[in-house]
Amino acid sequence: MSRGLSRRHMEVPTLDDLAVDGATVGVRVDVNSPLADGRLADDARLRAHVDTLQELADRGGRVAVLAHQGRPGGDQFEPLASHADRLAELLDAPVDYVDATFSSAAREAVGTLDRGAVLVLENTRFYSEEYMEFEPAVAAETHLVEGLAPELDAYVSDAFAAAHRSQPSIVGFPHRLSAHAGRVMERELDVLGSVEDTPRPRVYVLGGAKVPDSLDVAESVLQRDLADAVLPCGVVGNVFLIADGVDLGDATAEFIYEEGYWDEIDRARGLLDAYDERLHLPRDVAVERDSERTELSLVLPFEEGEAAIDVGAGTVDHFASVLAEAGTVVLNGPAGVVEREGFAVGTRGIYEAAAAANYSIVGGGDTAAALRDLGIEGFDHVSTGGGACLRMLTGESLPGVEVLRP
Repeated sequence: MSRGLSRRHMEVPTLDDLAVDGATVGVRVDVNSPLADGRLADDARLRAHVDTLQELADRGGRVAVLAHQGRPGGDQFEPLASHADRLAELLDAPVDYVDATFSSAAREAVGTLDRGAVLVLENTRFYSEEYMEFEPAVAAETHLVEGLAPELDAYVSDAFAAAHRSQPSIVGFPHRLSAHAGRVMERELDVLGSVEDTPRPRVYVLGGAKVPDSLDVAESVLQRDLADAVLPCGVVGNVFLIADGVDLGDATAEFIYEEGYWDEIDRARGLLDAYDERLHLPRDVAVERDSERTELSLVLPFEEGEAAIDVGAGTVDHFASVLAEAGTVVLNGPAGVVEREGFAVGTRGIYEAAAAANYSIVGGGDTAAALRDLGIEGFDHVSTGGGACLRMLTGESLPGVEVLRP
């Protein structure tokens, strides 16, 4: 299903509006990827940006790539050398790397780029400004933007996955340069910006552990009558079950409390009171008992230390029956702890049912990673963004999109 940019986002300039030949273009991508021993363990996010980068190179652009990897202090906080190596394999263009972002060495490397060449600049988060959020006018005055912007003729944002952040590399450059959406950004705005135009019945599967975000989505789509059914699972589903008076054992309750989600139970209860007929809760759960997967109905007692870490077959069957009638499925988050052996069963069953829908949209982040790990395909759109995708589904604006508007 291709609609072009939705009415809401038609005013965002794209690569079609950019005179590329000979121009030096700064391109913000999101290639934040799993690493193993400092090297890329998954290149899915890099492959997502190939269309944008290849098009700019083919059209004679001098392409300077801005990106981040990991968070300060984390074990994934690494240079982008391995990312550049992989891009060199993926792109039919010369690719180089410089271990700086806006220093004199970086500016010189950008200024001497050949037409059709790509340069990967160093991890933007190596600079403290990039890990803070600013209003665009203030972001435009940071060292990163002030240092690099004079070397650029235009800016392209392809980092939809980071568009919910108001960081210098996201919102500062558009304040100084002509700004355009790359092909990833364009596709995301097209699909997620026009969910209300997709076929009905429209079913939202909300799983994973981002409880506040998922409740925001549930509340928004139910209030705006965008959802005919909402199927909560994972930790989100556990919160709804406790709100409905189900005893999921002390270990489940303690996890929810320790994660800071206990107050969300009241929110879930309010949604149940208001939209009970459209909320379909899990009908059973799976625990680890004697080192094996054991499925429990919601009336059976939990033993000490047992927690609900997946949904059971009854839930999969019920959710599959709802999904079978769907015109559109929006899927975000796994149904269980998929990385634990034996506890990806619920997620696999629900994802396979969702993939068979007439039209299907997948939220990014953990959902996309789980799909790759489980080898499930067939979705119409797999978002590159987790938090950004959820925010768009609630109808909220994204700082990284707002700055692209002329």
